Amino acid sequence: MSESNGNSRRPNVEDQDLGLYFLEACRGREMKEKEKEKEEEEEEEEEAPRELNTINSSGGFVVVSTDKLSVKYTSVNLHGHDVGVIQANKPAPTKRLIYYFEIHVKDAGVKGQISIGFTSETFKMRRQPGWEANSCGYHGDDGLLYRGHGKGEAFGPTYTSGDVVGAGINYAAQEFFFTKNGQVVGSVYKDLKGPLFPTIAVHSQNEEVNVNFGQKPFTFDLKEFEAQERMKQQLKIEEISVPPNVSYGIVRSYLLHYGYEDTLNSFDVASKSTVPPIYIAQESGIDEQEITYALNHRKTLRQLIRNGDIDVAFGKLREWYPQIVEDNTSATCFLLHCQKFIELVRVGALEEAVRYGRIELSSFYDLPVFKDLVQDCVALLAYERPLESSVGYLLKDSQREVVADTVNAMILSTNPNMKESKHCLQSYLERLLRQLTACCLERRALNGEQGEAFQLQRLLSSSRRG
Repeated sequence: MSESNGNSRRPNVEDQDLGLYFLEACRGREMKEKEKEKEEEEEEEEEAPRELNTINSSGGFVVVSTDKLSVKYTSVNLHGHDVGVIQANKPAPTKRLIYYFEIHVKDAGVKGQISIGFTSETFKMRRQPGWEANSCGYHGDDGLLYRGHGKGEAFGPTYTSGDVVGAGINYAAQEFFFTKNGQVVGSVYKDLKGPLFPTIAVHSQNEEVNVNFGQKPFTFDLKEFEAQERMKQQLKIEEISVPPNVSYGIVRSYLLHYGYEDTLNSFDVASKSTVPPIYIAQESGIDEQEITYALNHRKTLRQLIRNGDIDVAFGKLREWYPQIVEDNTSATCFLLHCQKFIELVRVGALEEAVRYGRIELSSFYDLPVFKDLVQDCVALLAYERPLESSVGYLLKDSQREVVADTVNAMILSTNPNMKESKHCLQSYLERLLRQLTACCLERRALNGEQGEAFQLQRLLSSSRRG
């Protein structure tokens, strides 16, 4: 398709807001980086059990060690309410893929009536886990699993002195699982809601167990189990069949949308022998005419901005699409001026940056929509090593991409055949990824916000490693 000088169509009112969209994207990127760091910190800092809760326990039947990591049944059980049951001092953390803890059966005592599991905060502390509502427990004397009532179900082997038994919550699968001596015994659907406390119980004379909340290595290979769970999730995704021509069309539309002409040509050549010759645009609703528009111009301008040649990019825009830069107070011009200032700081031309800022950026300072980004740009001058500062995000290549994306969208908006201005903002691939993100967040919300916080970048990175 031949290049257009863009004079045939002026950006309409909607189009003039496109620059503001990318301005918000610039702010959003900084906020997302901070939110991502915050989420990772929250995952790391989420309080996890460290010891047994000696206050809320059936203390008349058990003795807890001074380090609160061992419990022994010292009484003689006469009936079912003489259970020595004790919870952890904190509920199981929920903002992770899996939570897990273990016990070592030091002595199975007279009857080996030891159990491990999870209970709610209101659980009756004189009963075995699983015997009452809102609890689940794997019992050592009979190998049965109890879930909320006194009748157990066949589950796994019994356990006794010397055995190491574990209990965990797989938040991705919404399951409880139990282990014995490093091997998974089995899993069941997690039908309990609300905070759940790791819980152990002893119920016959001289029964004694030590609990490991992670203060030392587990017998069970938790890291490998987590890796397997992530692989299961990945395989579920890969089981979804996408015809080659559909995935080809989506990738091709992305390259077209952002003006990656050279990569597009290489992609087309490489795909000739592998992709069926089907007109994907007709099948999927992709209108290639909209995103093929001014491809070479968009490629050239992206390369210039990526290389930091902002003056040349401005010159090309004035020559090819003067209507985009005729309003020097537009968001598009603002982002270009900011990038010019940033490039001067990048190369150490600080005096020139100050002069440029006084001439071009000062007029934006009194406009509320631009003020915060102007302040961030100027703040670069205050740091000896600005890249390591709180405003260092401006010096990253991703900031150049934001500016290049803005110019790309503005050029697309001058296309007289463009049906909707919003199509200039994102490629079809990105719209699919946004939908994926929304679905994953909704699924997590339905699970009570349990499990790892969804991060698209982490998902894509794990796919590449796989």
